[in-house]
Amino acid sequence: MSKRCASVSKILPFSCVDGPGSRLAIFLQGCNLNCKNCHNPYTIGLCDHCGDCVATCPHQALSLVEGSVRWDEKACQQCDTCLQTCTRQSSPMVQRYSVDSLLAQVKRNALFINGITVSGGEATLQLPFLYDLFTAIKSTPTLKHLTCLIDSNGELSTAGWEKIAPWMDGAMIDLKAWGNECHKALTGRDNQRIKQSIQWLAKHDKLSELRLLVIPQHSDHLQHVDELAQFITALGEIPVRLNAFHHHGVRGDAQAWQSATKEDIETLAAALTQRGVQQIIRPALYL
Repeated sequence: MSKRCASVSKILPFSCVDGPGSRLAIFLQGCNLNCKNCHNPYTIGLCDHCGDCVATCPHQALSLVEGSVRWDEKACQQCDTCLQTCTRQSSPMVQRYSVDSLLAQVKRNALFINGITVSGGEATLQLPFLYDLFTAIKSTPTLKHLTCLIDSNGELSTAGWEKIAPWMDGAMIDLKAWGNECHKALTGRDNQRIKQSIQWLAKHDKLSELRLLVIPQHSDHLQHVDELAQFITALGEIPVRLNAFHHHGVRGDAQAWQSATKEDIETLAAALTQRGVQQIIRPALYL
């Protein structure tokens, strides 16, 4: 029985957008990228219990007790004032969950879901917890049919993937830009390790989906479409999801960026299709 705990931003008991079918989605806190386009920026940082958010809560749902910020879930009205106040891109609503407590939630929902997806933030920053959770699920007769997926930015090392791969059914990886400079401008880091992760996962039949983000005038997939298509086709028959940038949840400069339109998506889709990429998934809607 594992004693490991994880910092969890939120849990969605039934999600239809975090992998195939109905899924229990677990969003872990903390990320090692700092994407300007992030739609969940409050999942990036870790709370340092400074207490700045306490006085701003209009519903008195926060308090500072013995140097730690405490959240009263019953008093909270989900107004997100605290999230706007935090300068560390964190949240006082983050909770610590043990493997056993999450396993209990999975068991309660097992008859109604196809699997679980662990997202973030960046899920693989808490890899030992993922390992214990996935091994527990796959070792439980009434749960082992559930698929275990990771929604990741791909920054995990090959050694890390080797550790978790036997217990996960697949990973969904974002490639936010093709060129290193463009990727650094969008996320703060280059994409060398991300490309390596994508190739390793595909080679070991663990790449469930490759995701490309379309940001007009900021992403560079179309400019490097020949190299990109060659990279994708070499992976094998992998679904490629084109995500359209929108403003929901973003902060800073990205609030002024242009949203991706259906035309933007179709232009990239056509260019990839012409170069042999076959399994392209388009957005269900545009915001």
